[in-house]
Amino acid sequence: MNVVANPAHPPAGPQGTRLPAARSVILDPTPAELQELTSRMPQARRTAYQNYNIQTRVVSRSKASTYLVTDEPAVTTGQAISRSEGARIAALQDAYIAGREMVVVDGFIGNDPEYRSRARLYIEADNANIAGMQEQLYFPPDRLAADWVPELSLIYTPNLPIAGYPDDRLIAVDLEAGVTRVFNSDYFGESKKGGLRMWNAKVYDAGGLAMHAGCKVIPTDARERTMLIIGLSGTGKTTTTFTRQNGSQPVQDDFIGLFPGGKVVGTENGCFAKTFGLDPRHEPAIHGAVVKPDAYLENVSQREVDGPVDFFDESYTKNGRATFPMASLGIWRDPRHIGAVNELLILNRNDNIIPGVARLSREQAAAFFMLGETQGTSAGGAAEEGKALRVPGTNPFYPYRDEQQANRFWELMGTHPFAVYLVNTGRVGGPDGDANSKKLQIEHSGAIVKAIAEETIAWARDSDFGYDVATAVPGIDDLELLQPRLLYERTGRSDEYARIVERLRRERMEFLASYPGLRPEILAAVS
Repeated sequence: MNVVANPAHPPAGPQGTRLPAARSVILDPTPAELQELTSRMPQARRTAYQNYNIQTRVVSRSKASTYLVTDEPAVTTGQAISRSEGARIAALQDAYIAGREMVVVDGFIGNDPEYRSRARLYIEADNANIAGMQEQLYFPPDRLAADWVPELSLIYTPNLPIAGYPDDRLIAVDLEAGVTRVFNSDYFGESKKGGLRMWNAKVYDAGGLAMHAGCKVIPTDARERTMLIIGLSGTGKTTTTFTRQNGSQPVQDDFIGLFPGGKVVGTENGCFAKTFGLDPRHEPAIHGAVVKPDAYLENVSQREVDGPVDFFDESYTKNGRATFPMASLGIWRDPRHIGAVNELLILNRNDNIIPGVARLSREQAAAFFMLGETQGTSAGGAAEEGKALRVPGTNPFYPYRDEQQANRFWELMGTHPFAVYLVNTGRVGGPDGDANSKKLQIEHSGAIVKAIAEETIAWARDSDFGYDVATAVPGIDDLELLQPRLLYERTGRSDEYARIVERLRRERMEFLASYPGLRPEILAAVS
């Protein structure tokens, strides 16, 4: 293991800077060395699969503790702290790191030579699992750490609380410096998101749009289709990406960049998958990758060391996770070897009147992209789980003004028209436990994806919302899943249906109108 004690020159940071000096630094650790470091962690347990399962204190993303470092807070829809405050907290972290052993993990975000970014994670060795998990998601570096000059860096101290911020936790994002500093969170998602959040800004500045989206390619008799699937964590994005139609291949699990002409750029060489409810009968590719020895598990239920795990036990959290290399799937397609986007699905896990699938016009597509409607899951913590949410672009990691996402999305559709669909991965007719409701199963979603790719859906105009709803989908024989109005009418709830329609119209208008920079034709699409 390459340990540099008391380094005279700390590792390089972005823009000719140096990262904080540490007591010692582990450079260029191999995957086996990162596994060995992880095995020393008291919160790590080896599983029956010979991989490691880590129990963390923080079990979901920390939105309330995330701030942009800027003296112009109007540039972001989110929270901001001043540059002077950013300098103060940086000094506190630097002083702490001086007495710690740190690990450096390097790699590319993306593998397209034109759009990839050099990234560096600098983290406490006591939390080596985060370094190991991040190493699986980065594309490999092309030089040793001593010669690696990053564009983007994460300085990560999971064990350093910072008073004055929610839960004594802080994620400080300095886009100008290309540095994100993380305090007091041992949840791996803050490492993954930290790099991708900064990459969001780079993509937008380059004329594209980073999307919280999976990507897959689906062969059809006519031609191969490139499909993007956007959705909040827990809405079925990964499942929809990895379930197979016509021998489809996953390209990316979680984040892509979309550029003029429909060009799709990948970001990650691995996957950070939710494991709650993971069933090999429905998700064989993900399950097969998770149970390999090189996978890392996080917050998956496990009773004893070297014992089995329980993907269905939620007693600690529903937000169990795992990372693994995309190569572990055996069916991965390199994002450099795909065509321009053909279809985009906006996932909306709902439980009332959202149809199984709806086809959207360009303006409707931009509007529903901006609305980002879904039901919150455990990925967002207790503050979001089970609640009706609107997250623009379903992308909680975009650092600037949210309306910029919808405007850019509308612009990109003009450079390369592609079909956009709203897909419900939840229920219709009511919540779980309601005898009058129906669940949209994984098999239903799979049939919808296949039919979209093969263009075999019959459509009719919906009189309430103006989009097209399906009158027939091969593989689905229950029309009430496709047209929820029929379910409400059959169960004597037509008045309830009408009230929901009016409420959604009103709420959508109010939500979009709260963004003054939004293009007027996008707002008009829900009027």
